[in-house]
Formats: sequence, structure tokens, C-alpha cells
Amino acid sequence: MSDAMIDKLEAALAAGQDSALVRFSLGEVCYREGQIAKACAHLQKAVDYNPQYSAAWKMLGRARAANEQPAEARDAFEQGIAIAQQRGDKQAEREMNVFLARISKQMTGDE
Repeated sequence: MSDAMIDKLEAALAAGQDSALVRFSLGEVCYREGQIAKACAHLQKAVDYNPQYSAAWKMLGRARAANEQPAEARDAFEQGIAIAQQRGDKQAEREMNVFLARISKQMTGDE
């Protein structure tokens, strides 16, 4: 099922239907499928298209953490938290704060 979704979303890209939503969706599916580097690339494009997309910042942070890029993950979470605060997206803000705390502990060795 996920391979079919990836194919469908990649076909949309090939047809010129590139957008933050398509990139976010593709990044999320790639992340679930363990295609972490690919997920990072698509999620970065999603926030490039729409810097106010707090859900994309959250997924980008998670993907970067899974891709063993803790500093980049921290940056994504920090940017996402700022966006979520501006937009009043309290749930996304809370979730990213949890992820930020985890990645910060990993970076300082306080696991």
C-alpha cells in the first residue's frame, strides 16, 4: 500500500504538481517506510514551499533525528515551535517540545 502511495505522489511530482502538501505527504510515507534520507529531502522541500507548515517542521525534525542528524533535528524543532507559537498550534508546539527535549538529552549524553 505504501509503495503505491509513494508511486502516486511521485507521479504527481513528475506531472508538475509540486506543493508543500505533496512533499509533506511523500516525506511522511517515506519516513514510515524507513526511507529516511528521502523523507528528509521531501520534508525540507515542504517547509521551503510553506515555512508556516508546523506539521512539516515536526516531521522534518523527526526524520532528521532518525537520520542521525541531531543538530539539524534540533534546528527543525526550534523553528517548528516558533511557527506553532505564532499560529497558536498548541498541540504541535507541545509535541515538538517533547521531541526537542529528547534530542537535546541525546546531544548532551544525558539519555
